[in-house]
Amino acid sequence: MQDTVDMVDDPEYDEDEPSFSDPEDFEDDVEDEELMEDILREKPQEADGIDSVVVVDNVPQVGQERLEKLKNVIHKIFSKFGKIATEFYPEADGLTKGYIFLEYGGPNQALEAVKNADGYKLDKQHTFRVNLFTDFDKYMNISDEWETPEKQPFKDFGNMRHWTEDPDCRDQYSVIYEAGERTVIFNNDAKDPIISEERARWTETYVRWSPKGTYLATFHQRGIALWGGEKFKQIQRFSHQGVSLIDFSPCERYVVTFSPLMDTKEDPQAIIIWDILTGHKKRGFHCESSAHWPIFKWSHDGKFFARMTTDTLSIYEAPSMGLLDKKSLKISGIKDFSWSPGDNIIAFWVPEDKDIPARVTLMQIPTRQEIRVRNLFNVVDCKLHWQRNGDYLCVKVDRTPKGTPGVVTNFEIFRMREKQVPVDVVEMKEGIIAFAWEPNGSKFAVLHGESPRINVSFYHVKNNGKIELSKTFDKQQANSIFWSPQGQFLVLAGLRSMNGALAFVDTSDCTMMNIAEHYMASDVEWDPTGRYLVTSVSWWSHKVDNAYWLWTFQGRLLQKNNKDRFCQLLWRPRPPSLLNIEDAKLIKKDLKKYSKIFEQKDRLSQSKASKELVDKRRTMMDDYRSYRETAQQIYQEQKSARLELRGGVDSDELDSNVDDWEEETIEFFISEEIIPLGDL
Repeated sequence: MQDTVDMVDDPEYDEDEPSFSDPEDFEDDVEDEELMEDILREKPQEADGIDSVVVVDNVPQVGQERLEKLKNVIHKIFSKFGKIATEFYPEADGLTKGYIFLEYGGPNQALEAVKNADGYKLDKQHTFRVNLFTDFDKYMNISDEWETPEKQPFKDFGNMRHWTEDPDCRDQYSVIYEAGERTVIFNNDAKDPIISEERARWTETYVRWSPKGTYLATFHQRGIALWGGEKFKQIQRFSHQGVSLIDFSPCERYVVTFSPLMDTKEDPQAIIIWDILTGHKKRGFHCESSAHWPIFKWSHDGKFFARMTTDTLSIYEAPSMGLLDKKSLKISGIKDFSWSPGDNIIAFWVPEDKDIPARVTLMQIPTRQEIRVRNLFNVVDCKLHWQRNGDYLCVKVDRTPKGTPGVVTNFEIFRMREKQVPVDVVEMKEGIIAFAWEPNGSKFAVLHGESPRINVSFYHVKNNGKIELSKTFDKQQANSIFWSPQGQFLVLAGLRSMNGALAFVDTSDCTMMNIAEHYMASDVEWDPTGRYLVTSVSWWSHKVDNAYWLWTFQGRLLQKNNKDRFCQLLWRPRPPSLLNIEDAKLIKKDLKKYSKIFEQKDRLSQSKASKELVDKRRTMMDDYRSYRETAQQIYQEQKSARLELRGGVDSDELDSNVDDWEEETIEFFISEEIIPLGDL
């Protein structure tokens, strides 16, 4: 009341102004939480800090005299995942209890420790089990009563391999044109491609097929989408802002995405490995250097993947995505590595270091046993080339022999299927432009020399331990080698600067089947069966003459498909054949017997096309005759009206009596169709 009295005595006080004073019997019912919402929002939670703590079990129990040594070992192992803020070793009766608590600077570091250190084998008696401290509350609160999981609705995406059941065995390919605005999936046909699906702005950059052709991946600013089934429904999507590159595991179980935008020190997101079936993120990685993509290379079965950093080769295993045996391989100076396409064998090479020669090593995974080491001298560079089945490894070695000017190239051929992996050497004194193995055989082709004298040589790795030169063609306009996926046939292509020169070769007897040209061709793509070849001029490489041409494996041109600002063509891969090697060889041996059936089917197909054309023309003639009869009937019905209008004069009879009547035929050119006689 004193405040009120004071205000009344105040000469400046105005009775008309509102009073904010509380009455005497007023009771405040406002809680502190309502008044301090902003402050309480920052109130520490009970779990804050705890989620950065990990519990490590199966730690050796030691006394005070060995405790410091144990701490040093533990700190060395666990400090790799982040800075350790505090550590606590419980003791009882002078000994540690066998479990410890480690607190990291953040929860992400604690998660990394759990992922990578759980299962770490310290010695024969001690294997660490690592868990988050917060997990204990979660496990303590699990109900003892079983609750039936909620049923998840089944999503039917249709037959994911429907294109392999095409009765005419037509393969599919994707085409991007109009500078990326339109994407279309075609069924290949020798006459004209058949549209299977076409969409506008289906992707923002380009598309990729999965290794077995099950999924089509499209790129978007927010991530990747996978499509499949008969109508190309969306199967899965992965959110990765700014994604620019992807890679599939050979088993199609995982997809790897890369974005230069998404990465933080605490939460690695530059490279993410996803589970395709569930859509869940398996693990994220930093990208320390701008290495060549893919940064991770997969084993042939998708069970392992590896990456190379300075002096280190890190091999991870799926599905845990953790380091194999919880540690990386320390390989001083490692330059490159590659997985065998047929076995879990990894090959890598290391350059010379002072008096230590360069070496190529073949290592068995997961045992890490070295099955072959090859020492090399005076090495400038090495390239690893595996034959598709993993039967052979070619190491292209560029060296500078002492006292000899220039660079000499050796091909070190490792015979992987023979005991102790013997090595044969082929020496080349000319510069090497390209090298390529026959996919399913024991031959390889080499482009060597300098323009305009570029030669191609074909070699055959014999079973008697020799490598035989089969044939050399001189003066070739080529800078690339493209083997048919089934082997035997190849194309020598002079892309881009060589104006699209093409040479079709049968390596069974080393004959040149045909020489052709697709001016300014930038890409060459074989279909999965090896029956057809596509050459193309991409708008991404060249701004005019954008088109793709379809050829037979013998070099006969079938189609010229011009597309406005054509960008990319990719054949849809096929899953591996269910036939074994012996069955495939038997079919190839009896191919003439099967070819008669296919030739008959081709003739029927051509006859069917001719019959369709005849039927179409007959229908058009029938329609014309029907229209003519109708017009004549109307003309006769209107005759009496015409006579009345003309005063009884019949113009028809008048015209028939005119002696100088002349009939004139006027022809109009409508269209022209050329049918080669050889196709009938």
